[in-house]
Amino acid sequence: MNARANAAPVGPVAPTDAPGPLAGLRVVELASEWTSYAGRLLADLGATVELVEPRGGSHLRAYGPFVGSTRDPEQSLWWWHYQANKFGRSIDLDTTAGREHLHDLIQHADIFVEGADRPQFEQLGLGHEQLRREHKDLIVLSITPFGRCTSRADEPATDLTILAGAGPVWSCGYDDHSLPPIRGGGNQSIHTAGLHAVPALLVAVLHRHATGIGQHVDVSVHAASNVTTEAGSFEWLVAKSTVQRQTSRHAAVAKSEPTIAFDRNGRPVFTGVPPRSKPDLERIVEWIDTLGLRDEFDDIVLLEIGIERGGMTWQEIYADEFCAQIFGAGRAALTIIASQLTDREFFLGGQDRGFAVGVINAPEDVMNDAHFAERGFHATLHHEELGRDIVYPGAPIQFSASPWRLVRRAPRLGEHHSAPLHP
Repeated sequence: MNARANAAPVGPVAPTDAPGPLAGLRVVELASEWTSYAGRLLADLGATVELVEPRGGSHLRAYGPFVGSTRDPEQSLWWWHYQANKFGRSIDLDTTAGREHLHDLIQHADIFVEGADRPQFEQLGLGHEQLRREHKDLIVLSITPFGRCTSRADEPATDLTILAGAGPVWSCGYDDHSLPPIRGGGNQSIHTAGLHAVPALLVAVLHRHATGIGQHVDVSVHAASNVTTEAGSFEWLVAKSTVQRQTSRHAAVAKSEPTIAFDRNGRPVFTGVPPRSKPDLERIVEWIDTLGLRDEFDDIVLLEIGIERGGMTWQEIYADEFCAQIFGAGRAALTIIASQLTDREFFLGGQDRGFAVGVINAPEDVMNDAHFAERGFHATLHHEELGRDIVYPGAPIQFSASPWRLVRRAPRLGEHHSAPLHP
């Protein structure tokens, strides 16, 4: 355990009784896989989110894993994670009364969030133009696979097909291309779309504050996922070149050097980008000397030449073979340093010197990581139905003057159906 794990957080801390930054915003969310993360972010930041699902329960309650071995729709960890902090109403939208109930909720809302397929969307009278005619200040956020206003709007999609079609799968995998590409886990397309949707939505909130007029924010999950390919899309669009996936590093047209090394116990570590500036080259030489490795590392002379010449630019590394050798010596230095330390020692030593090195944690190790603990990433929520506390992943965003809070477990089916509108 790093001793700094028990240190006080750096910088100002939001008072625990301060309202969230989105307090006062009322949101109605029509339960959808695509909207789930965006709705959760809004709720975490203080908005009042009324989640609407069918009378029989959303199909999302069937997503595993579950607490224990029973497929209980009230104990889906997927549901717990994405719907925490929300209020829940179950409405039979196949009935006139149900549709009127939904429209009444929307009438009292600032924001309506939906990701429904077109038949349901039209059946419920939820077109953004119609809604804004009725409520000119309403902001409608649509998060759908290909956007509401495109030729592909009605195509079915899943997280897998979105990530494959948009490009991330092609860019992820190993140097050995006899192995198939890899789909990132954890509902990445849903998270990516949510992280694009919420800032766009907040711009619309600011616009409404200035003008009194709402907007339709139309988010394509496919488009949001495509921009995460970094240079992959631009290489094709500009140079008609195709990037190739590489083990634990950026996909690129030209193969780059490996970034995985092994600690003294054989555990993999990430060496990141080698030093190229004069200060970084000085730090890597200092690290080698601190560990007594100078005599074991013949290429230290290259690092010292790099220091004498004042470091190197990226252009010099690509254009000058000798500069490329100096750069390679930096990577070799990180590799030999890693081999003498534990993965944790390598990580902390590199971080202290400003190097982007990293520990490669197994999933079960992540929540026990000292840096997560120091940041206060763990959040505990009491589940009265289980009679115990459950540890949740915490805030992806920290504010200095207004808090993120996990205060409410995901709603049980119809839990707040008869309640008055929540404040």
